Amino acid sequence: MALSNPTIPLTYSKLIAQVLELHERDLTQLLRQTHLLVEQFLQDDLLITAEQQIQIVENALLLTKDEEFGLLLGQKLTPPSHGAMGFLANSSPNFLTALKAFQTYSPTRNNFTRVEVEIRDEWLICYHRIEQQVDKDVECCLSEAAAMSFFECAKFIIGRNIKEASSYFTHSEPEYVHKYQDYLPGEYHFNSNETFVKIPLSLCQIPNTSANHEYYQLALRQCEAMLDQLEPEMDSYSYKIKKMMLSHPPGQLTETEAASELFISKRTLARRLISEGTSFRQLREEILAKQADKYLIEEQLSVEAIATLLNYHDSSNFRRAFKRWYGLSPDKYRKKFN
Repeated sequence: MALSNPTIPLTYSKLIAQVLELHERDLTQLLRQTHLLVEQFLQDDLLITAEQQIQIVENALLLTKDEEFGLLLGQKLTPPSHGAMGFLANSSPNFLTALKAFQTYSPTRNNFTRVEVEIRDEWLICYHRIEQQVDKDVECCLSEAAAMSFFECAKFIIGRNIKEASSYFTHSEPEYVHKYQDYLPGEYHFNSNETFVKIPLSLCQIPNTSANHEYYQLALRQCEAMLDQLEPEMDSYSYKIKKMMLSHPPGQLTETEAASELFISKRTLARRLISEGTSFRQLREEILAKQADKYLIEEQLSVEAIATLLNYHDSSNFRRAFKRWYGLSPDKYRKKFN
Protein backbone atom coordinates (compact mmCIF):
# COMPACT_ATOMS: atom_id res chain seq x y z
CA MET A 1 0.00 0.00 0.00
CA ALA A 2 1.44 3.38 -0.96
CA LEU A 3 2.74 5.68 1.73
CA SER A 4 0.96 8.59 0.06
CA ASN A 5 -2.56 7.30 0.79
CA PRO A 6 -4.25 9.27 3.60
CA THR A 7 -5.60 6.39 5.69
CA ILE A 8 -4.46 7.09 9.26
CA PRO A 9 -6.74 8.98 11.67
CA LEU A 10 -5.22 11.86 13.62
CA THR A 11 -6.10 10.10 16.89
CA TYR A 12 -2.60 8.69 17.24
CA SER A 13 -0.85 11.98 16.51
CA LYS A 14 -3.05 13.78 19.03
CA LEU A 15 -2.05 11.19 21.63
CA ILE A 16 1.57 11.95 20.79
CA ALA A 17 0.89 15.63 21.41
CA GLN A 18 -0.73 14.76 24.75
CA VAL A 19 2.29 12.72 25.87
CA LEU A 20 4.53 15.64 24.92
CA GLU A 21 2.18 17.98 26.84
CA LEU A 22 2.11 20.36 23.89
CA HIS A 23 -0.07 23.45 23.73
CA GLU A 24 -1.67 24.67 20.52
CA ARG A 25 1.15 27.17 19.98
CA ASP A 26 3.69 24.30 20.08
CA LEU A 27 2.03 22.12 17.45
CA THR A 28 3.95 23.63 14.54
CA GLN A 29 7.06 21.89 15.86
CA LEU A 30 5.29 18.52 15.89
CA LEU A 31 3.98 19.09 12.35
CA ARG A 32 7.32 20.17 10.87
CA GLN A 33 7.84 18.83 7.30
CA THR A 34 4.38 17.22 7.20
CA HIS A 35 2.70 20.01 5.16
CA LEU A 36 -0.07 19.98 7.76
CA LEU A 37 -1.44 23.15 9.28
CA VAL A 38 -2.31 23.45 12.96
CA GLU A 39 -5.91 24.17 11.91
CA GLN A 40 -6.02 20.85 10.05
CA PHE A 41 -4.46 19.00 12.97
CA LEU A 42 -7.21 20.26 15.26
CA GLN A 43 -9.93 18.75 13.05
CA ASP A 44 -11.57 15.55 14.25
CA ASP A 45 -11.86 13.59 11.01
CA LEU A 46 -8.73 14.37 8.99
CA LEU A 47 -6.79 11.38 7.69
CA ILE A 48 -3.04 11.56 7.17
CA THR A 49 -0.53 9.50 5.22
CA ALA A 50 2.02 7.05 6.58
CA GLU A 51 4.75 9.49 5.51
CA GLN A 52 3.16 12.19 7.65
CA GLN A 53 2.65 9.84 10.58
CA ILE A 54 6.26 8.69 10.53
CA GLN A 55 7.46 12.30 10.30
CA ILE A 56 5.33 13.21 13.32
CA VAL A 57 6.95 10.38 15.30
CA GLU A 58 10.40 11.59 14.22
CA ASN A 59 9.52 15.12 15.30
CA ALA A 60 8.18 13.87 18.62
CA LEU A 61 11.45 12.06 19.36
CA LEU A 62 13.30 15.32 18.81
CA LEU A 63 10.91 17.19 21.10
CA THR A 64 10.57 14.73 23.96
CA LYS A 65 12.62 14.86 27.15
CA ASP A 66 11.56 11.32 28.07
CA GLU A 67 13.86 8.57 26.86
CA GLU A 68 11.05 6.06 27.36
CA PHE A 69 8.69 8.06 25.11
CA GLY A 70 7.55 4.96 23.17
CA LEU A 71 6.45 3.24 26.38
CA LEU A 72 4.61 6.37 27.54
CA LEU A 73 2.84 6.59 24.19
CA GLY A 74 1.89 2.92 24.41
CA GLN A 75 0.13 3.57 27.70
CA LYS A 76 -2.16 5.95 25.82
CA LEU A 77 -2.86 3.41 23.08
CA THR A 78 -5.72 1.72 24.91
CA PRO A 79 -8.36 -0.09 22.81
CA PRO A 80 -10.70 2.96 22.61
CA SER A 81 -7.96 4.86 20.75
CA HIS A 82 -8.39 2.39 17.87
CA GLY A 83 -11.98 3.33 17.07
CA ALA A 84 -14.43 0.59 16.09
CA MET A 85 -11.61 -1.95 16.03
CA GLY A 86 -10.77 -1.20 19.67
CA PHE A 87 -14.45 -1.34 20.64
CA LEU A 88 -14.60 -4.75 18.99
CA ALA A 89 -11.56 -5.91 20.98
CA ASN A 90 -12.93 -4.69 24.33
CA SER A 91 -16.24 -6.47 23.81
CA SER A 92 -14.62 -9.71 22.56
CA PRO A 93 -15.29 -12.96 24.44
CA ASN A 94 -11.57 -13.44 25.18
CA PHE A 95 -8.14 -12.01 24.44
CA LEU A 96 -7.47 -14.43 21.57
CA THR A 97 -10.55 -13.17 19.74
CA ALA A 98 -9.51 -9.58 20.45
CA LEU A 99 -6.06 -10.12 18.94
CA LYS A 100 -7.57 -11.72 15.85
CA ALA A 101 -9.73 -8.61 15.49
CA PHE A 102 -6.58 -6.46 15.50
CA GLN A 103 -4.96 -8.77 12.96
CA THR A 104 -7.95 -8.61 10.60
CA TYR A 105 -9.01 -5.00 10.89
CA SER A 106 -5.79 -3.05 11.53
CA PRO A 107 -5.69 -2.04 7.81
CA THR A 108 -8.73 0.14 8.54
CA ARG A 109 -6.55 2.25 10.86
CA ASN A 110 -3.14 2.46 9.20
CA ASN A 111 -1.20 1.22 6.21
CA PHE A 112 2.36 0.77 7.39
CA THR A 113 2.23 -1.55 10.42
CA ARG A 114 0.70 -4.98 10.71
CA VAL A 115 -0.36 -7.32 13.51
CA GLU A 116 -0.03 -11.08 13.02
CA VAL A 117 -1.15 -13.74 15.49
CA GLU A 118 0.30 -17.25 15.55
CA ILE A 119 -0.39 -20.20 17.86
CA ARG A 120 2.62 -22.40 18.46
CA ASP A 121 2.18 -25.37 20.83
CA GLU A 122 0.83 -23.87 24.07
CA TRP A 123 1.88 -20.32 23.27
CA LEU A 124 0.30 -17.39 21.50
CA ILE A 125 2.74 -15.19 19.59
CA CYS A 126 1.71 -11.73 18.46
CA TYR A 127 4.02 -10.09 15.91
CA HIS A 128 4.22 -6.36 15.25
CA ARG A 129 5.62 -5.66 11.80
CA ILE A 130 6.56 -2.28 10.37
CA GLU A 131 6.22 -2.55 6.60
CA GLN A 132 7.99 0.68 5.67
CA GLN A 133 11.62 1.69 6.08
CA VAL A 134 12.07 3.79 9.21
CA ASP A 135 15.16 4.75 11.20
CA LYS A 136 16.17 2.82 14.29
CA ASP A 137 14.86 5.35 16.80
CA VAL A 138 11.41 5.37 15.17
CA GLU A 139 11.36 1.57 14.98
CA CYS A 140 12.27 1.34 18.68
CA CYS A 141 9.57 3.85 19.62
CA LEU A 142 6.85 2.13 17.56
CA SER A 143 7.82 -1.33 18.86
CA GLU A 144 7.71 -0.21 22.49
CA ALA A 145 4.37 1.53 21.93
CA ALA A 146 2.94 -1.58 20.26
CA ALA A 147 4.06 -3.82 23.14
CA MET A 148 2.54 -1.46 25.71
CA SER A 149 -0.70 -1.29 23.71
CA PHE A 150 -0.77 -5.11 23.65
CA PHE A 151 -0.45 -5.33 27.43
CA GLU A 152 -2.99 -2.57 28.06
CA CYS A 153 -5.55 -4.54 26.05
CA ALA A 154 -4.58 -7.80 27.76
CA LYS A 155 -4.91 -6.28 31.23
CA PHE A 156 -8.41 -5.00 30.43
CA ILE A 157 -9.66 -8.35 29.09
CA ILE A 158 -7.77 -10.82 31.30
CA GLY A 159 -8.00 -8.65 34.39
CA ARG A 160 -4.34 -8.50 35.45
CA ASN A 161 -0.79 -7.89 34.25
CA ILE A 162 0.60 -10.82 32.26
CA LYS A 163 3.74 -11.67 34.20
CA GLU A 164 4.11 -14.89 32.21
CA ALA A 165 4.78 -12.90 29.02
CA SER A 166 8.01 -12.44 27.10
CA SER A 167 8.60 -9.43 24.84
CA TYR A 168 11.13 -9.53 22.01
CA PHE A 169 12.54 -6.42 20.29
CA THR A 170 14.79 -5.97 17.27
CA HIS A 171 16.58 -2.99 18.83
CA SER A 172 19.55 -3.28 21.15
CA GLU A 173 19.15 -3.04 24.90
CA PRO A 174 18.56 0.68 25.60
CA GLU A 175 20.34 2.62 28.33
CA TYR A 176 17.00 3.09 30.09
CA VAL A 177 16.28 -0.67 30.17
CA HIS A 178 15.83 -0.45 33.96
CA LYS A 179 12.64 1.54 33.29
CA TYR A 180 11.05 -1.32 31.31
CA GLN A 181 10.00 -2.94 34.58
CA ASP A 182 7.74 0.05 35.26
CA TYR A 183 5.83 -0.59 32.03
CA LEU A 184 6.19 -4.10 30.64
CA PRO A 185 5.29 -7.22 32.63
CA GLY A 186 7.32 -10.41 32.27
CA GLU A 187 10.65 -10.84 30.52
CA TYR A 188 12.07 -8.78 27.65
CA HIS A 189 14.75 -9.61 25.13
CA PHE A 190 16.67 -7.53 22.60
CA ASN A 191 18.43 -7.92 19.22
CA SER A 192 15.68 -10.30 18.11
CA ASN A 193 15.05 -11.01 14.44
CA GLU A 194 11.44 -9.84 14.86
CA THR A 195 9.32 -7.83 17.29
CA PHE A 196 6.74 -9.97 19.08
CA VAL A 197 5.14 -10.83 22.41
CA LYS A 198 4.67 -14.40 23.62
CA ILE A 199 2.15 -15.43 26.29
CA PRO A 200 0.58 -18.73 27.38
CA LEU A 201 -2.37 -19.62 25.15
CA SER A 202 -4.45 -20.60 28.18
CA LEU A 203 -4.52 -16.96 29.34
CA CYS A 204 -5.87 -15.87 25.98
CA GLN A 205 -8.90 -18.12 26.42
CA ILE A 206 -10.00 -16.76 29.82
CA PRO A 207 -13.52 -15.30 29.40
CA ASN A 208 -13.67 -11.51 29.23
CA THR A 209 -15.85 -10.36 32.14
CA SER A 210 -16.60 -7.17 30.18
CA ALA A 211 -17.64 -9.01 27.02
CA ASN A 212 -20.88 -7.84 25.47
CA HIS A 213 -22.23 -9.94 22.61
CA GLU A 214 -24.53 -7.22 21.28
CA TYR A 215 -21.80 -4.59 21.23
CA TYR A 216 -19.37 -7.12 19.76
CA GLN A 217 -21.72 -7.88 16.87
CA LEU A 218 -22.36 -4.18 16.19
CA ALA A 219 -18.63 -3.38 16.18
CA LEU A 220 -17.89 -6.46 14.06
CA ARG A 221 -20.40 -5.39 11.42
CA GLN A 222 -18.93 -1.90 11.38
CA CYS A 223 -15.38 -3.21 10.94
CA GLU A 224 -16.46 -5.67 8.25
CA ALA A 225 -18.27 -2.90 6.40
CA MET A 226 -15.14 -0.78 6.46
CA LEU A 227 -13.09 -3.59 4.93
CA ASP A 228 -15.77 -4.65 2.43
CA GLN A 229 -16.22 -1.17 1.07
CA LEU A 230 -12.55 -0.49 0.44
CA GLU A 231 -11.27 -1.00 -3.08
CA PRO A 232 -8.44 -3.50 -3.62
CA GLU A 233 -6.63 -0.83 -5.68
CA MET A 234 -5.22 1.10 -2.71
CA ASP A 235 -3.76 3.84 -4.92
CA SER A 236 -7.09 4.74 -6.54
CA TYR A 237 -8.89 7.94 -5.66
CA SER A 238 -12.08 5.91 -5.29
CA TYR A 239 -10.43 3.99 -2.46
CA LYS A 240 -9.19 7.18 -0.79
CA ILE A 241 -12.62 8.81 -0.92
CA LYS A 242 -14.41 5.73 0.40
CA LYS A 243 -11.89 5.52 3.23
CA MET A 244 -12.60 9.14 4.14
CA MET A 245 -16.36 8.66 3.95
CA LEU A 246 -16.18 5.69 6.31
CA SER A 247 -14.27 7.81 8.80
CA HIS A 248 -16.91 10.55 8.80
CA PRO A 249 -20.52 10.48 9.98
CA PRO A 250 -22.68 9.03 7.15
CA GLY A 251 -23.31 11.43 4.30
CA GLN A 252 -21.54 14.40 5.87
CA LEU A 253 -18.21 14.52 4.00
CA THR A 254 -18.39 17.11 1.20
CA GLU A 255 -16.50 16.97 -2.07
CA THR A 256 -14.71 20.21 -1.18
CA GLU A 257 -13.57 18.77 2.17
CA ALA A 258 -12.37 15.56 0.52
CA ALA A 259 -10.37 17.48 -2.09
CA SER A 260 -8.82 19.64 0.63
CA GLU A 261 -7.72 16.59 2.62
CA LEU A 262 -6.07 15.20 -0.55
CA PHE A 263 -4.36 18.58 -1.18
CA ILE A 264 -5.96 18.94 -4.62
CA SER A 265 -8.74 21.11 -6.02
CA LYS A 266 -12.35 19.99 -6.23
CA ARG A 267 -12.12 20.11 -10.03
CA THR A 268 -8.99 17.92 -10.06
CA LEU A 269 -10.65 15.40 -7.76
CA ALA A 270 -13.71 15.23 -10.00
CA ARG A 271 -11.52 14.71 -13.07
CA ARG A 272 -9.55 11.88 -11.43
CA LEU A 273 -12.71 10.13 -10.27
CA ILE A 274 -14.14 10.38 -13.79
CA SER A 275 -10.99 8.69 -15.09
CA GLU A 276 -11.78 5.81 -12.71
CA GLY A 277 -15.33 5.60 -14.02
CA THR A 278 -17.09 7.09 -11.03
CA SER A 279 -17.91 10.35 -9.22
CA PHE A 280 -18.01 11.66 -5.67
CA ARG A 281 -21.81 11.48 -5.64
CA GLN A 282 -21.81 7.91 -6.95
CA LEU A 283 -19.34 6.78 -4.28
CA ARG A 284 -21.43 8.43 -1.57
CA GLU A 285 -24.57 6.76 -2.88
CA GLU A 286 -22.85 3.35 -2.91
CA ILE A 287 -21.81 3.68 0.72
CA LEU A 288 -25.16 5.04 1.88
CA ALA A 289 -26.97 2.25 0.03
CA LYS A 290 -24.88 -0.45 1.73
CA GLN A 291 -25.27 1.16 5.14
CA ALA A 292 -29.04 1.45 4.63
CA ASP A 293 -29.20 -2.23 3.65
CA LYS A 294 -27.36 -3.29 6.81
CA TYR A 295 -29.52 -1.14 9.09
CA LEU A 296 -32.75 -2.46 7.55
CA ILE A 297 -31.80 -6.13 7.57
CA GLU A 298 -29.70 -6.41 10.71
CA GLU A 299 -31.14 -3.80 13.08
CA GLN A 300 -34.60 -3.23 14.52
CA LEU A 301 -34.64 0.46 13.62
CA SER A 302 -37.50 2.43 12.13
CA VAL A 303 -37.12 3.85 8.64
CA GLU A 304 -37.22 7.33 10.15
CA ALA A 305 -34.35 6.46 12.53
CA ILE A 306 -32.28 5.04 9.67
CA ALA A 307 -32.91 8.18 7.62
CA THR A 308 -31.62 10.27 10.52
CA LEU A 309 -28.54 8.05 10.97
CA LEU A 310 -27.72 8.48 7.29
CA ASN A 311 -28.04 12.26 7.57
CA TYR A 312 -31.33 12.60 5.69
CA HIS A 313 -33.28 15.44 7.27
CA ASP A 314 -36.50 14.24 5.64
CA SER A 315 -37.40 10.54 5.70
CA SER A 316 -39.32 10.93 2.43
CA ASN A 317 -36.05 11.90 0.69
CA PHE A 318 -34.44 8.78 2.13
CA ARG A 319 -37.35 6.61 0.92
CA ARG A 320 -37.00 7.99 -2.61
CA ALA A 321 -33.25 7.43 -2.59
CA PHE A 322 -33.66 3.89 -1.30
CA LYS A 323 -36.18 3.02 -4.01
CA ARG A 324 -33.73 4.39 -6.59
CA TRP A 325 -31.00 2.13 -5.18
CA TYR A 326 -32.93 -1.10 -4.77
CA GLY A 327 -36.18 -0.72 -6.73
CA LEU A 328 -38.26 -1.26 -3.57
CA SER A 329 -39.42 0.89 -0.71
CA PRO A 330 -37.51 0.37 2.59
CA ASP A 331 -40.54 -1.37 4.15
CA LYS A 332 -40.98 -3.82 1.26
CA TYR A 333 -37.24 -4.45 1.14
CA ARG A 334 -37.17 -5.32 4.85
CA LYS A 335 -40.15 -7.70 4.48
CA LYS A 336 -38.53 -9.38 1.50
CA PHE A 337 -35.25 -10.15 3.28
CA ASN A 338 -36.45 -10.74 6.84
